[in-house]
Amino acid sequence: MSERRGDTRPNAARPNAARQNAARPNVVQPARRVAYEVIAAVRESDAYANLLLPTRIQRAALNTADAALATELTYGTLRMQGFYDRVIAEAAGRPVTAIDPAILDVLRLGAHQLLATRVATHAAVNESVELARQVGSRSATGFTNGVLRAIARVSADEWRERILADTTSPDDAIAALYSHPVWVVRAFRQSLRQEGREGELEELLAADNAAPRVNMVALPGLAEATAELGDANAFSPTGFVLAGGDPHHLMKDSQGRLRVQDEGSQLAALALSRARPIVEGERWLDLCAGPGGKAALLAAEALNGGATLVANEVVPARAQLVRAALAAVPADVPVWEMDGTWVGEDQPEVFDRILLDAPCTGLGALRRRPEARWRKQPKDVAELSDLQSALIHAALGALKPGGILAYVTCSPHIAETRGIVATARKAWGDKIAPMDTAAVLQGLAVQPLDLAGDPGSVQLWPHRHGTDAMFITLLERQPD
Repeated sequence: MSERRGDTRPNAARPNAARQNAARPNVVQPARRVAYEVIAAVRESDAYANLLLPTRIQRAALNTADAALATELTYGTLRMQGFYDRVIAEAAGRPVTAIDPAILDVLRLGAHQLLATRVATHAAVNESVELARQVGSRSATGFTNGVLRAIARVSADEWRERILADTTSPDDAIAALYSHPVWVVRAFRQSLRQEGREGELEELLAADNAAPRVNMVALPGLAEATAELGDANAFSPTGFVLAGGDPHHLMKDSQGRLRVQDEGSQLAALALSRARPIVEGERWLDLCAGPGGKAALLAAEALNGGATLVANEVVPARAQLVRAALAAVPADVPVWEMDGTWVGEDQPEVFDRILLDAPCTGLGALRRRPEARWRKQPKDVAELSDLQSALIHAALGALKPGGILAYVTCSPHIAETRGIVATARKAWGDKIAPMDTAAVLQGLAVQPLDLAGDPGSVQLWPHRHGTDAMFITLLERQPD
């Protein structure tokens, strides 16, 4: 631990902190402990909060109220981390890079409680100080107490005004206020501009910082979305919004035929399976199937229509997840573990329909995976674009003449979406043609979708549709 003491404004509160620390027990509420552990694991080992948090909640045997608190503290802190770091830097009188990482996690968690929840100030500060004592040095407790008390003395609205006053550009101001990296703000603006909807940028960023609803899918022909389970989806005909309770118990009780799946993911899979009537005997491929949610939906659709599905996932651990998801469907669905960029050569002109849910930055799922906004960098887009281009070329090679490819990403970044499709169309020329993807989606949606831009592609949005920002393009390989 590096030296944390110094003549900074927050340290004036240390004498009071010492008396308070002596008077209270050395206990941290289980919900706060769980939230801290998940936030620390995200930083230390690139853990995914949405995967780790349920496990930690279960291990700690949290009751419903504490589980809800742990969830709010974890996701709220991760979403607003960029804003909180600016607040902490000003309150501490030093950049956050000069603060021990473990103590910075404590401060972020405390800042969220002080500025965005109804947690009592004394509880937020005292338990944060105790956390600091457990994960840092003795001097860290006084530092933590001083910084958090300095934050607590200023209202959330005044902190926003202070932080905005220190920004360096309009983009930096928006990035600070909505806690997104500047490069992500610019990428979102560019994508909205393609639709003539640039004015929706702040609404989109605000939606990224709101807790999403729990969407479920009922595998068609195998499960039913009843009113008792929740409200029907706004758009997808195969799902519902969970009314309450633990979705994992529902998944277990239904043997996986009811499962958590974002409505946008449901629409992406259904765009392929319902683009036109299924002809019995069709062969389908889910090229990048992990972790298996869309594969399970496609398998049910194929079973109902007399088609067969093959799933492919190059990463063995993710391939096991695909097999587990497919176990809910009473059909023989082989799961390959091949490099998808070779499928065009290994399986030329074999499949009638192919789903390419391409590996991407995941910028469309920042509501569910808030840490991704801090983990991804612009260079990741370029690296992934090369892979996406190779995969779409391979998928088109594996498609039969007359077959349909659904190119899908959970990212609205133009370089991962329209740019990849444009490059593929240029390379393949008149051998492929775009379908009216917008018309397909409108035809299967329960209610009309507010879509904009080129009808050959559909971009879903959290603020407009309540879904992840899924991009969907349907391409048809032309008969020889």
